[in-house]
Amino acid sequence: MDLLEVKNVSKTYGIGEAAVHALKSATFSIPKGEFVAIVGESGSGKTTLLNMIGALDTPTSGKVLIDGKDIFSMKERNLTIFRRRNIGFIFQSFNLIPELTVEQNIIFPVLLDYQKPDKRYLEELLKVLGLKARRDHLPSQLSGGQQQRVAIGRALITRPALILADEPTGNLDTQNTSEVITLLKEASRLYEQTIVMITHSQSIAQTADHILRVSDGVVNDFGRCCE
Repeated sequence: MDLLEVKNVSKTYGIGEAAVHALKSATFSIPKGEFVAIVGESGSGKTTLLNMIGALDTPTSGKVLIDGKDIFSMKERNLTIFRRRNIGFIFQSFNLIPELTVEQNIIFPVLLDYQKPDKRYLEELLKVLGLKARRDHLPSQLSGGQQQRVAIGRALITRPALILADEPTGNLDTQNTSEVITLLKEASRLYEQTIVMITHSQSIAQTADHILRVSDGVVNDFGRCCE
């Protein structure tokens, strides 16, 4: 079953001669539970594509369906709630709240949704992420790799069907990069979540189940890596 369907999605900024066609009729689908890498040169349209999938921006034309739901047909309030509950985001710059502890940062999206955190699941995440001994630490007391693990935990805590990661290892050294990629793949396997990740690293891309290449706004689907 396809969790994500992108149908003829285009994005144009500006009009007339100043128009920039950032994305051109992107069409592809991704099955549930796959780990997908998006590769391409800087300025190729990778982040624009990720923003369309995550409903952080609106396409000029086309549709994005997540679990069969046309997200851009939703009213703004319903879309905000859907995104909060069904999509997890991981950014290169971590984006942790400096005044909150590791545990508080992780459960923040649940509290934002006026829900109570699942304590058993939280403990499981802290264990999987290797953060149990750091749960009461502030971000400033953590290494870059540990901060990115917190960001992963925050993305996973709502049990979203889809995780979107924009260069999640861009600020990490080789060892931490390897650990973060392993954690993402483990999350995909353990929780049957679909993960779509932008990366400039060909070696990281080759560890994915599926590769999409973006060039000048055009998305080419390279299919499953084992094929």
